[in-house]
Amino acid sequence: MLQIEDLHATIAGKAILKGLSLAVNSGEIHAIMGPNGAGKSTLGYVLGGRPGYEVTGGSVTFDGQDLLALEPHERAAAGLFLGFQYPVEIPGVSNVQFLREALNAQRKARGEEPLSGGEFLKLAREKAALLRMDMDMLKRPVNVGFSGGEKKRAEMVQMGILDPRFAVLDETDSGLDIDALRIVGEGINAIMRHPGKGVLLITHYQRLLDYVKPDFVHVLAGGRIVRTGGPELALELEERGYEAVA
Repeated sequence: MLQIEDLHATIAGKAILKGLSLAVNSGEIHAIMGPNGAGKSTLGYVLGGRPGYEVTGGSVTFDGQDLLALEPHERAAAGLFLGFQYPVEIPGVSNVQFLREALNAQRKARGEEPLSGGEFLKLAREKAALLRMDMDMLKRPVNVGFSGGEKKRAEMVQMGILDPRFAVLDETDSGLDIDALRIVGEGINAIMRHPGKGVLLITHYQRLLDYVKPDFVHVLAGGRIVRTGGPELALELEERGYEAVA
């Protein structure tokens, strides 16, 4: 589904990714863990197509397409979703307005009919319920006045509405209390744990993996994958730290 081969990338001329290779098959959830500065967020930004991140070598294919040749909106229309470590605020634009426009833009790119207002609201209520989020929250400007946990839950509602085939989730667990962590974990499972989908879950800690059980755990250090294992690897990292394990 997602195939990364010998990926090299720089930001402001500084090399961050230095030969990263990774394959995620359909139906799999992979977790990437690693110390600060290892390149975890850079990997997410490169996959999402964020400006300023220059790919200097290697390749990324998504369902057989050259992902790096696509513009960010084309990647989204192809089924890629990027969840941010720090979701941005968009004053003056309601969540409902933003999400309906985003969804219908993607449907248009795929040759599908747009959803009517009533159809969209029914879908939004369904996905908001998964994340225990009141619909009144979605009528507010995007992330404005939201707590850290509310921003992450709203972003998972966004993921549910857009229904991507592949999600790259960058530290979705940061800023979540115990209850919110469980709710977000259950939401990820409900939305993305399906045979035709895949997830790349970037995290510092094992705690989210108690709810979202990965098929594989990778340690990213120095811009490349240095170790791969099963879920038990996350527990080993928690106990011994990155230096001892990597």
